[in-house]
Amino acid sequence: MPKGYRPYLPHQDFLMPPSLREWLPEDHLVYFVSDVVEQLDLSAIHAYYGDEKRGQPPYDPLLMTKLLVYGYCTGVFSSRKIQKRIQEDIGYLCRLTTRRRRWSRSSG
Repeated sequence: MPKGYRPYLPHQDFLMPPSLREWLPEDHLVYFVSDVVEQLDLSAIHAYYGDEKRGQPPYDPLLMTKLLVYGYCTGVFSSRKIQKRIQEDIGYLCRLTTRRRRWSRSSG
C-alpha cells in the first residue's frame, strides 16, 4: 500500500493563533531593534497625536518607529518599500500585532 503524501491545505487557517516569535531565531536583528526602540522616549509623539480627533486612529508610534528603524537597519528607506516588506517579510511581520490586516501607507 503506498504511503501517500502529507496533507497540503494551502487555504486552511491556523487552528491556534501562531506566536510570531517562534518563526525567527532568538538572535534575529528584529528583536534587537525592538528592544532598543522600546527604551526610547516617544512621549513627544504621543503628546502631539494623542488628542487628534480627525480621521482614522493612527498606528501606535512605538510600532511605526520599530518598523522605520528596522527598515533603515536592513537598507530599506522608502515607505513604499517598507510597506511591501511588511506584506512579504516575516521579520517585519514579527513587529506587528497578530491581527490579520493589510497595511497601507495611507491608512494611518
